[in-house]
Amino acid sequence: MQVRACTLADLPAVQAIYAHHVLHGTGTFEEVPPTVEEMTARWRQITAGERFPFLVAEADGQVIGFAYASEFRARAAYRYTCESSVYIAPEAQRRGVGHALMHEVIALCTARGLREMLAVIGDSQNYASIGLHGALGFAHVGTFHNVGYKFGRWLDVVLMQRKLSSDQL
Repeated sequence: MQVRACTLADLPAVQAIYAHHVLHGTGTFEEVPPTVEEMTARWRQITAGERFPFLVAEADGQVIGFAYASEFRARAAYRYTCESSVYIAPEAQRRGVGHALMHEVIALCTARGLREMLAVIGDSQNYASIGLHGALGFAHVGTFHNVGYKFGRWLDVVLMQRKLSSDQL
């Protein structure tokens, strides 16, 4: 497996992985999968200015997962805080792909001067994502209860946080 920067050519595979999670999972609260064009626009926005990384994991020539960091909030005071996202193809889950991707996203964000990373995890029963983030040093900092409604049930949002750097500005 290789972890590398996502390219324009990777976006159809990224869209397919994300579409699976939209249609079958509760890790995202989107209910309609975005098109490749929409995913391309999101990728361009995230990677503009090279502030945030957007990575893919590739095995045997196929994209099997992706992860990125993005702006947490638009207000200037949040400029040293980012939010992480990670999605793995169903056939590649439980093989260390998410860990490898997130490890590199964390390293790149730290090197780029970001100080805090947040994970906003859909569904308090999303044990795989909660466990992954915990193994990477994220701490549980709160839960929003019953804030999303998908697949006929109310869902929580779990908030986790990880310090990237303690350097003074």
